[in-house]
Amino acid sequence: MSKLPDEAFRDTIGTIDEEGNRKFIFPKKPSGKFYDYRKWVSYFLLIVLVANPFVKINGNQFMMFNILERRFNIFGFPFWPQDFYLFVLFMIVGVVFVILFTVIFGRIFCGWICPQTIFLEMVFRRIEYWIEGDRGAQIRLEKQEWNAEKIRKKGLKWTLFLIISFFIANVFLAYLISSDKLLLMIEEGPANHISTLVSLLIFTGVFYFIFAWFREQVCIIACPYGRLQGVLLDDKSINVAYDFVRGEKEAGRAKFNKQEDRASTGKGDCIDCKQCVNVCPTGIDIRNGTQMECVNCTACIDECDTIMENVGLPKGLIRYASEEEIEKNAKFKFTPRMKGYSAVLFILTGILIGLLFLRTDVEATILRLPGQLFQHKGDNISNIYTFKIINKTNNDFDDIHFKLVGIKGTLKVVGKQALKVPKQGMSGGTLFIEINNNVLDSDKTKLKIEVYNGKEKIETSTTSFLSPRSFD
Repeated sequence: MSKLPDEAFRDTIGTIDEEGNRKFIFPKKPSGKFYDYRKWVSYFLLIVLVANPFVKINGNQFMMFNILERRFNIFGFPFWPQDFYLFVLFMIVGVVFVILFTVIFGRIFCGWICPQTIFLEMVFRRIEYWIEGDRGAQIRLEKQEWNAEKIRKKGLKWTLFLIISFFIANVFLAYLISSDKLLLMIEEGPANHISTLVSLLIFTGVFYFIFAWFREQVCIIACPYGRLQGVLLDDKSINVAYDFVRGEKEAGRAKFNKQEDRASTGKGDCIDCKQCVNVCPTGIDIRNGTQMECVNCTACIDECDTIMENVGLPKGLIRYASEEEIEKNAKFKFTPRMKGYSAVLFILTGILIGLLFLRTDVEATILRLPGQLFQHKGDNISNIYTFKIINKTNNDFDDIHFKLVGIKGTLKVVGKQALKVPKQGMSGGTLFIEINNNVLDSDKTKLKIEVYNGKEKIETSTTSFLSPRSFD
């Protein structure tokens, strides 16, 4: 049985030449069944990606990651700084899901779902094919002197890249500062929002740099997920894989000769046409086996299937398969490792769902003023408190007041009795609680305070009340 080639290819990557300089890749335009599927998936995800920050559920932006204000919305659920533990748990669940998905299906996320791949392959690269032509035409144009044709094509391409990068930056900013603030900036003019405009221009420059120059290097060098492959994948993971058993056979690869009976010669089904290499967006040779640069985009599958069909050989020389399936013809099994990740994911998801149900839309915190004990007011004992009310809903609270329950006493808010808390906002202040010393049976009494908006009870808070009982 033939084996995979030696590991010398792992000492280099396809985007760097022998002198260490950047080597630009000019992949052939993909076509085929999987590419058509990817286009539909990509267009759907592009619509979702662009629409997400502008869709609202119960007044909440569907997806928002406002890092500066530490406010996050995920699937319409608002997460405040006080809910940060929920946000972290949400992210951990996502990471565990991606790990489990990678252990089973390899780096399929990168080729089918990742925004970097979708924008590069389905937007920028397609514009490049439209303006400059396919692989051969692009290589010739690159080597061509700077004449009118090259200036026209490159100028048009770079202009469109810049416009699209500006559009992506606007969408990205809508995720960070909210779509409402972005639309407000557009309505009032950039001159009134200089900081937002500067951020927008910086993001535009970053996206233009990534899609016009850095490109596949993001997947190969910068993305931490690609580095995880080395510890997540094993011989049971399903990847885009070359069937080296069938492709090499006893006599190895050989050019196709329609005059010979290939089966009787012992030659492998791989005709060494190198089309799988030419179509690869990261510049690898899939025939060398699983590599960290491979993003499972399936372009090589489509290209190889087309070649096999043209020469009358069975399709599937490159396909979705595990190394164990190719080498031992073993069926897929849900391994103990996969079961372990699944169990962790199930437990974390259960905890997250439970905490989401326990989460409240209003939080009231009432704390004794630091450094203060109590005051005597005749037969009454007085304590001073600070309070903070967080309104996570999309309704204004116009008549906030407090009620002391379980014990006889008076509660007075410093300032106006009717407090207001805006939607998606917070309010705070100071209050006094006076209780007759005779009804206190301890130097530290636990109090229960209900918070009302008008006649509706919206939250219940607890605090402690100090008295001089222990000093008598």
